[in-house]
Amino acid sequence: MFELSFIWAGIIAFAVLTYVILDGFDLGVGILFPTAPNEREKATMMNSIAPIWDGNETWLVMGGGGLFAVFPLAYAVIMPALYMPIILMLLALIFRGVAFEYRWRTERWKPVWDAAFFGGSIVAAFMQGIALGALVQGIEVANRAYAGGWWDWLSPFSVLTGVAVVIGYALLGATWLIMKTTGDLQARMQGFAWRLAIGTLGFIGLVSILTPFQDPQYFENWFKFPGVFFSVVMPAAMLATTYMLFTGLKAAKDMQPFLATLTLFVLCFIGLGISFYPHIVPPSLTIAEAAAPDKSLRFALVGTVVLIPMILAYTAYAYWVFRGKIDPDEGYH
Repeated sequence: MFELSFIWAGIIAFAVLTYVILDGFDLGVGILFPTAPNEREKATMMNSIAPIWDGNETWLVMGGGGLFAVFPLAYAVIMPALYMPIILMLLALIFRGVAFEYRWRTERWKPVWDAAFFGGSIVAAFMQGIALGALVQGIEVANRAYAGGWWDWLSPFSVLTGVAVVIGYALLGATWLIMKTTGDLQARMQGFAWRLAIGTLGFIGLVSILTPFQDPQYFENWFKFPGVFFSVVMPAAMLATTYMLFTGLKAAKDMQPFLATLTLFVLCFIGLGISFYPHIVPPSLTIAEAAAPDKSLRFALVGTVVLIPMILAYTAYAYWVFRGKIDPDEGYH
């Protein structure tokens, strides 16, 4: 069961990370949506993500469903602790999805659906960051159940991580639009990307400094052997990625800034995993303790081994079909 539980922890971590880097940029496009000066650019921004935005959210369903199926105890603890941010996130995603469909079908109500698209994007991103911060600062557990209060998820640290995720997603959205568009829209996003990159890196640094103070286990994972090795490697990787991001922006590269921003998110996620290990609900519930029985893990793994390659295949195919730049008048080319 120990090995299977860690395999499943890796699968769920992969699903969550894939959701963050895929849905992150289309939420970022929504966050940047009000910056478009006219309908032509708003339509271009929405059309750049229209073919793939709903498929990106497949990974959110997989991560949440996987947690429920194979780590039921963790699910039973996390959900009561984070009911409010999770409900608000889901409502925001619903409003955003409805806005995607309806803004094209009306002129009178278009400003309302534009506001829903922007509001849904920023609220969803902020609540994801709030939930992350609440998880990092620790969830109180007693007798295998959530023992904290209704508002424990709301703290200065969780608000800080919420703002950090909004800024980071906006950077992902800006670099995505740099890659997918041309002309004035691309030039404006290049300007935004510089400021958003500085903001994102500043928030990453601040959260990284504060995280080890949230729990003594985090200090041990980073500053005792063998974790001290990561405290050298990770900053070096962040510096290299930062260099690639800014040189890509300076040289007006199309793809390099987006790939560098994705790498920043991957490195942050790895750092989060290093901090958490071996817990799934810090500071008191480990991966092995929260796992379902061995037979359940093995049964679910059989279907997942088939399902994940299928999802990856159709996701890759969708991105391949809609590769290249988007033309404001003709769509993709």
